[in-house]
Amino acid sequence: QKRDWVIPPINCPENERGPFPKKLVQIKSNKDKETKVFYSITGQGADTYPVGVFTIERETGWLEVTRPLDREEMDKYYLYSHAVSANGQSVEDPMEIIITVTDQNDNRPVFTQQVFTGYIEENAKPGTSVMTVSATDADDAINVNNGIIGYSILSEEPQSTQQMFTIDPEKGVISVIGTGLDRETTPNYTLIIQAADQEGTGLTTTATAIVEVTDANDNPPIFDPTMYEGAVKENEAGALVTRLHVKDRDMRGSPAWQAVYHIKSGDPEGDFTITTDPKTNDGILRTAKGLDYESKNQYSLVVTVENAVPFTVSLPLSTASVLVAVSDENEAPVFVPPLKRVEVREDLPEGHQVTSYTAQDPDRDLKQTITYRMGIDAADWLAIDPENGIITVAKPLDRESVHAINSTYEALVLAVDSASPPLTGTGTLLLLLEDVNDNGPTPEPRSFDVCSRQPEPQTLTIVDKDLPPNTYPFKADLKHHSNINWTVRVTGQGG
Repeated sequence: QKRDWVIPPINCPENERGPFPKKLVQIKSNKDKETKVFYSITGQGADTYPVGVFTIERETGWLEVTRPLDREEMDKYYLYSHAVSANGQSVEDPMEIIITVTDQNDNRPVFTQQVFTGYIEENAKPGTSVMTVSATDADDAINVNNGIIGYSILSEEPQSTQQMFTIDPEKGVISVIGTGLDRETTPNYTLIIQAADQEGTGLTTTATAIVEVTDANDNPPIFDPTMYEGAVKENEAGALVTRLHVKDRDMRGSPAWQAVYHIKSGDPEGDFTITTDPKTNDGILRTAKGLDYESKNQYSLVVTVENAVPFTVSLPLSTASVLVAVSDENEAPVFVPPLKRVEVREDLPEGHQVTSYTAQDPDRDLKQTITYRMGIDAADWLAIDPENGIITVAKPLDRESVHAINSTYEALVLAVDSASPPLTGTGTLLLLLEDVNDNGPTPEPRSFDVCSRQPEPQTLTIVDKDLPPNTYPFKADLKHHSNINWTVRVTGQGG
């Protein structure tokens, strides 16, 4: 079905001066030939935010804008037009209206930073890229060229007989165009760069580009001094050993000046790391992991240094020697083994020796004494000699106790050194208790009722907490003259 609405495309320039309200387009329905039609609009810019930007004359259908528009704030408005008769009945289905705000070149380009800095090595060839500058523009760069930026160089200081740098007008890449860059005569250049919209012909803005001419890497970093000593505590990872110093005649801060350190020898296990302080160029030597004084108390390292970029000529590497002393620190005694299993009979008499469980002090040079005591002994079955670590029975052992799980009793033994403050090591003792026949069999239930008129056989379960062979076969007897009227027999003996 042919629609009766007549809504032409609507474009509205931004930043119009007025006067307002200003007519944009007349919306008409062909139904106005049959009846009086009244028009209204709803949606964005009408009755929803931003409210009141657009209005429509109720009887004529003229769509009007009430104030200047800003494309950078909102570039399209989506409205719906409505047509009703005098009695309020719709004469048309609502029709979508799209108002496009067309761009005016009302925004200057903006550089992403006011000062750009780039580095170029002396004697660089023409065409070598130095840096890229960039600017943005809020205007339209798709439908028109208001947001398309063109770059240019306005000035170059110091001036010379030839221009040394050029810029790609589209990409903003600054590159070398002249020959004879020499850091010793001209260590840097200052360029005033321009960004202009409309592809270089419109609104403009400027920024500064500083080109630092770097020295070719023809001077090696040299250690000063070449001998170092450092001391660290054992067991400390990341501990500072020492800082190594170098001198480099290349330009400070450039890749040709930046030092890169390597440990050449003396560290086969990777116990040390060396990094570069970016501010001072020092080599920072640290421990990569905790060192062990008892294993090795002194290291002799050889360190080399080079630059972040290769030398441009063949140069020898400077080396330095570092003597690292590891100091002894108190460490807790260590039980050998850390978990000890001992098989004992559960009827071992009180005072009898169970085992000897001792620890070793890693600090051999500190000449400390070790004192032993029980840490966890849930049943208080054990005692330990504080001097020699001999463990004896303090109370009767019982394999059937709740403290023995699967015939095993676990205790924790402590070894305390004589340092101040003292350190404590722990060892786990597992007693594997061998069963003895210390529990008699018991029938269950212990009592029951029997009808004397019609007696029925009763089945009793014989329970023994011990393990085979200290259990079945069982023997059952009747006592106290019960065998006059009753008999008993054992059946089903076995595991």
